[in-house]
Amino acid sequence: MTDLTLRLNIRGRVQGVGFRYWTTRAAEKRGLSGWVRNLPDGSVEALVSGPEAAVRDMVEACRHGPRLSQVEAIEQAPGDPPAETGFRQIR
Repeated sequence: MTDLTLRLNIRGRVQGVGFRYWTTRAAEKRGLSGWVRNLPDGSVEALVSGPEAAVRDMVEACRHGPRLSQVEAIEQAPGDPPAETGFRQIR
């Protein structure tokens, strides 16, 4: 099984709606490593790393996000695997 690491920039109504908390739980459920944080421009950035199928499933899940969010776009770029295992929120 091939691992994949992607850096995501998630745009829309994604701050103030529990998106980081939701992302952390969704990534943990899929056994992914990485992090999620709010950016000053109102978007959310995430690094997701793990088995390719789980990472792709996570990207699809992020298109919907938590109940109060409204995702308009997700930009994807290759990323470097995180130094630590597990998934966390960072500032």
